[in-house]
Amino acid sequence: MTPLGGRGTVGGVSDPENAPGHVHGYIHRKDDHLKRLRRIEGQARGLQRMVEDEKYCIDILTQVSAMTSALQSVALSLLEEHLAHCVAEAVATGGPEADAKVREASAAIARLVRS
Repeated sequence: MTPLGGRGTVGGVSDPENAPGHVHGYIHRKDDHLKRLRRIEGQARGLQRMVEDEKYCIDILTQVSAMTSALQSVALSLLEEHLAHCVAEAVATGGPEADAKVREASAAIARLVRS
């Protein structure tokens, strides 16, 4: 269940973003995102090997930092696309869905800032 009311709803309001056939804002860059996430997955496996091989702490921490930056980059890209597509579309439509999308985006930004 999501913090805003569960899958298919935003703040208790029906969420057209999860409707069958809906195209998400990131879809035009899906392949780029997948490529970046696969690279991050490889970084995670590399970190596991570094720990298994008992590599120097600072070298591991440097790689953790690189991986964290890569994840933040993906998150910021997805957030930008969400704001430009999903939130903008909801705001243009208006109503309670628009308010819920803005709250949802604000909560996502807050989570990113805390991480």
